[in-house]
Amino acid sequence: MIDVARALKTASTTGDVRFGLAETRKSVKKGEAKMVVIANNCISKDLVPSQSSAKVLMYQGTNVELGSACGKPFPISALAIVNPGESNILSA
Repeated sequence: MIDVARALKTASTTGDVRFGLAETRKSVKKGEAKMVVIANNCISKDLVPSQSSAKVLMYQGTNVELGSACGKPFPISALAIVNPGESNILSA
């Protein structure tokens, strides 16, 4: 079992991560997103269509906790991981 918070922080500092609902939707639509992480209090749970190859991870915390896990001083409802960098988040 990996430490999701640590893996998210690593991905956001060493990889390519798109934050927010609009950016997440764009990344999924373009087929760039390898994984989508959604906070448990996000109003849009259907960000990834069934034909998409992106993995979906339901984060077990709120958008404030997800933002904090990524090292950001603002709430994040959803994010798309385009390149995980040095993170092992894709194995979650």
